[in-house]
Amino acid sequence: MRTDIRRPAVATPSGSGSVPGRADRARAGRSVRGRLNPLPALVLLLFAVFFVLPVLWLLLAATKTDDQLVHDNPLSFGSFHALHANWTALTGYQDDAIFMWLRNSAVYSFLALVITLCVAVPAGYALAMTEFRGRRTLLVATLVVMLMPNATLVVPLFLEVNAVHLIGSMWSIILPYAFYPFGVYLAYIYFSTALPGELLDAARLDGCSEFGVFRRVALPLAAPVVALVGFFSFVANWTNYYLPYVMLPQSDQFPVQVGLGTLLDSVPQFNPTASTLQVERPELALATLLAIVPVLVVFLFSQRFLVSGMLAGATKN
Repeated sequence: MRTDIRRPAVATPSGSGSVPGRADRARAGRSVRGRLNPLPALVLLLFAVFFVLPVLWLLLAATKTDDQLVHDNPLSFGSFHALHANWTALTGYQDDAIFMWLRNSAVYSFLALVITLCVAVPAGYALAMTEFRGRRTLLVATLVVMLMPNATLVVPLFLEVNAVHLIGSMWSIILPYAFYPFGVYLAYIYFSTALPGELLDAARLDGCSEFGVFRRVALPLAAPVVALVGFFSFVANWTNYYLPYVMLPQSDQFPVQVGLGTLLDSVPQFNPTASTLQVERPELALATLLAIVPVLVVFLFSQRFLVSGMLAGATKN
């Protein structure tokens, strides 16, 4: 008699095979709840309210008359005729003073930027790669000055510039602009963390001098951080108000930020004692947009380098 030795079928556990188990369903539920979390959307909405809406209002304000700016919907478009009239009035203020101020800002910012890059990047490399007496003290002093508000340095800078008889010249703005400790610190962080030391040692073994190592090896690899230092320096120089306001006595020397202050003083609603050369509020909004455009253009063209520069030093070697 033949015996049937087949085993009875065993039910597959719910957590094995292709049938999802309780743990899988729980993970899927948590994933869905994470995707439905409203907090990120709320944060983005708040950022849009506080940062995007003011810029949108500024863009639309330049297309209105002063009466429309006060009584119409704040986010409504005025007319191209009003925009042209505001442009004509703004460019006619003090014989195209707005373009003169923009030109002054460009000269001050770019000359200071060149000096900053020629000084800050080599200084950061020296602090990161060499050992010398007073190195730590110099690095701490750089950090302290970097953390100090710019306004606290204006009076000491004024006394120093006055001692060398440069008050009222463009160098009274360019030289203090070129002193940029934050750029030194950024370069120091990059060279001390992200630059492969083996490449530098190989270049030294091949007979390259220290300056040659910096110029031929370190500097080409540091292009992202150089772009980052350059962008932050340019923005800081372009938006600086207090220093040129103190250093420059004549209107034809003003950068655009101080020029905007002059325009603000000529708006009757903000200054009841405004002179006969009055400026309407839409013209002031249009001047503000002109002052923003150069920074925006530089940011758009250097965005790729800025991202790589901010990520530089995130990992060592």
